[in-house]
Amino acid sequence: MRWGYSLSIVGVHALSLLALWGWFFSWTGLVACVLGLYVFGTLGINIGFHRLLTHRSFACPRWVERTLAILGVCSLEEGPGRWVAIHRQHHQHSDEQPDPHSPLVAFLWGHVGWLLVNNSATDTMHLYQRYSRDLMSQAFYLKLERRLAWMWVYIAHAAALAGVTALIAWAATGNAALAGRLAASMVVWGVLVRTVLVWHITWSVNSLSHLFGYQSHDTGENSRNNWLVALISNGEGWHNNHHADPRSAAHGHRWFELDVSYLTIVVMEKMGLAWKVMRHDRRGAALE
Repeated sequence: MRWGYSLSIVGVHALSLLALWGWFFSWTGLVACVLGLYVFGTLGINIGFHRLLTHRSFACPRWVERTLAILGVCSLEEGPGRWVAIHRQHHQHSDEQPDPHSPLVAFLWGHVGWLLVNNSATDTMHLYQRYSRDLMSQAFYLKLERRLAWMWVYIAHAAALAGVTALIAWAATGNAALAGRLAASMVVWGVLVRTVLVWHITWSVNSLSHLFGYQSHDTGENSRNNWLVALISNGEGWHNNHHADPRSAAHGHRWFELDVSYLTIVVMEKMGLAWKVMRHDRRGAALE
């Protein structure tokens, strides 16, 4: 067992259950949770970790890339170096024995089980050397991997959200008790509940989107386009499309395959924050 990782997953899930206690509820916390799904889930994981760092589906200024990477770290899915390496490994060996998280083993294995046990193929420096050397050659990403720096970034962002919430509430009302309650609500709803939701959304791409849905492309493995996962993940559920054309920034290939993550990249492109955006054409090639 990877005890540290296993206990952290169980612990965050357990603490998120505080949301069932009415004292921790606030509309501020709920709104922060919903917005956080987009800011940390869509911008950080979908666009930052996945489409930018893993597949280089577009280019952007360095400060934008690093901002997206930090937002991804705030979802507590480890550092970008390991995340990218494992996802590249998944693409190379999709639904074969070396695939770290194929649900063809078992649904729960593909969803979360693979995270809880030691794996000699993913728990060594060889993983980084083979699959994410481009990131590990940069001091910024190397520092995020060392000494669990990514975890401290997560803790710091939670403390910052709580502190800013308390400060604003106290300045607006002068009520220290209310400020403390809103800060606690922000931690429970805006951080813990949001983290658990982002986790399960990400994990659902690995599990549900390799078991249920339709295939538009013959990719030689079990990836599926799953409309439910696409809806909750802002486009990542068009997984068969993605496996057919990994470099494309657009995962939705048909008019009805809504891809909010790609639309966000288009907006970034119009703002001058993204360029060389790779797009899918009907012949199956990614075009700039």
